[in-house]
Amino acid sequence: MSYQAATAAELLGVKPKNAETTLTLAYSVEKGLPVSALDKFAGRVSPNDVRRFTYRVVPKPTLERRRKQKQLLTIEESDRLARVAKVFAFGIDVFRDEAKVRAFLERPHPMLDDKAPLELALATGPGADAVINLMGRAAYSGGV
Repeated sequence: MSYQAATAAELLGVKPKNAETTLTLAYSVEKGLPVSALDKFAGRVSPNDVRRFTYRVVPKPTLERRRKQKQLLTIEESDRLARVAKVFAFGIDVFRDEAKVRAFLERPHPMLDDKAPLELALATGPGADAVINLMGRAAYSGGV
């Protein structure tokens, strides 16, 4: 499994059933991640405001219904969550400190039209790619 995907899977509590595969995270997203994956990851990416983060991934009424009925997240919700987990995993690789990753993701950045990287990563796949590219620049140039 690729390093980023493996780290993202670990952040979400996704474990491969057999041998590790590059598709473990993809299959988990396709099946639908459990609400516990959202809860686990929210505690890492936004420990001071877990609820706010979870409601950005899944609207509050929908999330409460999923909890009560013990439902999995939809493919779209799972994909959004996995996308942000991959961004966070890449950030850990670049910054080597989860607090620095969180600070970077929450702070508006001029190279992202003054939007917070987390906001872009949550919105779309291309937004998450832009955030990863920006962090990649930091890794190779020594700063963002």
